Amino acid sequence: MTTRDNEDVVLEAEKSKLKPPPMFKVILLNDDFTPMDFVVAVLQTFFSMNREQAMQIMLQVHMDGVGVCGVYPNDVAITKVEQVVTFARQHQHPLKCVMEET
Repeated sequence: MTTRDNEDVVLEAEKSKLKPPPMFKVILLNDDFTPMDFVVAVLQTFFSMNREQAMQIMLQVHMDGVGVCGVYPNDVAITKVEQVVTFARQHQHPLKCVMEET
């Protein structure tokens, strides 16, 4: 490929027409049976929260009935929900974890 010296070549970046992927909130729902310490452990284990952050979210779940654990792409959110529910059932707790689009 050759270019002539008197020609200027200008390349413009095309604006992406792709929208960013939808994001999903992972939410814990309150119940009257799952111990608060277990919820804190779930938040620390599956959502990489420190104890203080986990306590704040646990109290939000306890007081408001729901608490957002994080916002993730669809596949990550699905995995987190499955991990939490499986872990809760293995420990015989009815903790519910759901996801909804932001």
